Amino acid sequence: MRPEALTLEVLATPIGEIDVVADARGRLRVLEFHDQPQRLERALRLHHRGQPVEAGVAPVAVRDGLTAYFAGDLAALRTVPWTIGGTAFQQQVWTALTEIPLGATTSYARLAEQVGRPAAVRAVGAANGANPIAIVVPCHRVIGTGGALTGYGGGVERKRWLLAHEGGRAL
Repeated sequence: MRPEALTLEVLATPIGEIDVVADARGRLRVLEFHDQPQRLERALRLHHRGQPVEAGVAPVAVRDGLTAYFAGDLAALRTVPWTIGGTAFQQQVWTALTEIPLGATTSYARLAEQVGRPAAVRAVGAANGANPIAIVVPCHRVIGTGGALTGYGGGVERKRWLLAHEGGRAL
């Protein structure tokens, strides 16, 4: 039996093109910046090994949610259907990311406390960096303890833009 095919569409946004990968059920599976092809390849290899990826059109709910978000309807991210693989710990961190309120930020240390692993700041940082669904699973809302805009797979300038777009403020 052939594995389910995933659909890939490249969408234009104010911060560059994004690769949107969805499954046949209309759920977002990977969202990465188009100029970071190694991140897309890694996410597909780790979470969707053996699944063919075909050029196509993103599901309406995914496309509309992302379009509305970039147009200023920030709450539209919550309408985007998605599913994600990963380890149990990664899933715990990624779920915690979705609980960071719009317009707010948190630190890696605070996120580690939130998932019940206060000593695992580096592991939380690694899970945050391995998030295959940028923007929708808002890893850009995690900053350094001192408020520094530390690493972001799409680049710190994009992180800065996303936080400004959301009216970002430190927790």
